[in-house]
Amino acid sequence: MGRRRKRKPHERDVHGILLLDKPAGITSNDALQRIKRSYRAARAGHTGSLDKPATGILPICLGEATKFSSYLLNADKTYVTVAKLGVVTNTADAEGEILETRSVPDFNQQNLEQILAQFVGNIEQIPPMYSALKVDGQRLYKLAYQGVEVTRQPRPVSIHQIDLLHFDQDSFEIRVRCSKGTYIRTLIEDIGNVLGCGAHVSTLRRLSTGPFTEEQMVTMETVEKQMELDDNALDGLLMPVDSALDHLPQTELSEDDTYHLCLGQAVLVPYALTEKPGEGLVRIYDQNHVFIGIGTIMDNGRIAPKRLLKTGNTA
Repeated sequence: MGRRRKRKPHERDVHGILLLDKPAGITSNDALQRIKRSYRAARAGHTGSLDKPATGILPICLGEATKFSSYLLNADKTYVTVAKLGVVTNTADAEGEILETRSVPDFNQQNLEQILAQFVGNIEQIPPMYSALKVDGQRLYKLAYQGVEVTRQPRPVSIHQIDLLHFDQDSFEIRVRCSKGTYIRTLIEDIGNVLGCGAHVSTLRRLSTGPFTEEQMVTMETVEKQMELDDNALDGLLMPVDSALDHLPQTELSEDDTYHLCLGQAVLVPYALTEKPGEGLVRIYDQNHVFIGIGTIMDNGRIAPKRLLKTGNTA
């Protein structure tokens, strides 16, 4: 069993999810480290990188919320992006080196919407070299900056919806709702290739991830202003730990069942949750409706603990 990391003197117990509006010009890890320092959090992690030029929602999990970050990593996401036509770059965005310029053919709204429709559904993408994906233990972007290109295997992704918001002769703006693992830069490149002129991402903003939306985002400036007040003001910006799990059914346990579950034992649950035994997960609350973790619904109609909070607190 691994040794538990000892909390540093300046760190504190803080648990919750900050829905950061990541500014352009910093990496997702830079944003994470700034928030971690602001909260003096012992543990922190983000749930899905945004490219350095991109903006938008970057959920940052603090403390016990990090136990459930995978459910946001795996969630569907929504983006708005502007594509620049006729210019191909090595990174597929505006920060890259221009590799080629081409003339843009005449097209109308119907032409463009027909092309966009080709990419809706289950498709395959070849990950870009300038990405954080690892191949043989090495980040692709690190190899790319060394001038090394490796073979990447196509990966299945799902594009649930593409809405055309605006277009002119050399650009278009779309809103994309997609599965985890979708590269918007690759999508724009592929659309540009079908148009015959190439394209790259001019701007990119993430509007939602899982249950969280643009309206709930908090700016870095807001975090820094609240930090000047006190910890309570900072913590007031956090979403509860269980807010990332709204898609799961829930159950409330008695005091005795809570005790036994926290000892690692499976407990009986209400019939409504056992209509499909052995399928899926459930949010678990104690007799005071305090979130204590998630469990697996077993074939025998019991819940087995899967991931429990150490604190028993939501935020």
